[in-house]
Amino acid sequence: MKIIPLKFYDGGYMTQAFAFGGTRDKAACDPNITYPSSLQNFLIDDGKEVILSDTGLPNETADIPKKEDAALWMGDKVATFKEAFEKTGYKPEDVTKIFVTHKHPDHTGELRMFPNAKIYIAAKEADAMKLTGDNVVRVEFMDGPYKNFPHSQRITEHLVLVQAEGHTKGNTVGILEDNGTYYMFHGDVTYCDAALKENELSVVFEDKEKARETLSRVREFCKNNPTVYCSTHCPEGYENLEQKKVMKL
Repeated sequence: MKIIPLKFYDGGYMTQAFAFGGTRDKAACDPNITYPSSLQNFLIDDGKEVILSDTGLPNETADIPKKEDAALWMGDKVATFKEAFEKTGYKPEDVTKIFVTHKHPDHTGELRMFPNAKIYIAAKEADAMKLTGDNVVRVEFMDGPYKNFPHSQRITEHLVLVQAEGHTKGNTVGILEDNGTYYMFHGDVTYCDAALKENELSVVFEDKEKARETLSRVREFCKNNPTVYCSTHCPEGYENLEQKKVMKL
């Protein structure tokens, strides 16, 4: 099993009010505390298939200037998605499947690069994006419960998608099983690992009640299963992976 982070932005920051502000009162957030921010997605090679977890921002996205009062700055651009993908040594035609955690453009921007790959995406998100085509697999979560998640759909022998709504109405989480360790590709259930540990939501969600339920399920899963938490928006996402560091709550 090989998992490679595709790094696009690094060296950024987010405020505590952004990272925790969905559930913590703004007045209780410390304006002097920030958390490091980055942007990365992931490539999985299980020996039989090459799979992407999300596909970054569109390649033509302009650099995002740093603003001192910004709640979230992803950092300096270190690569476009295309450049980050090329660094892995794989070619677009090698990718057989893509699973989309949710519809936002920093997770779907380069689906177009992989016309031969099957795109697994929750039906709600496919509808929101008006995403169609023979290669689009509308995930309806028909495989029953997976661990403590009530609704799932397996897409490879070792990879399952679970319904994890809240951040968006069709949000999903990908969980990869490898020799007793679980790798969780969660999109934006949290924006930094500190929020997972503190049990706090960010300010970005479409359904707060479901987002809170999803966060609780993710925390329960991590407590009961050795899980490497692969975040998109903080450097712990690739650091945890590189160190095979199991999340402790």
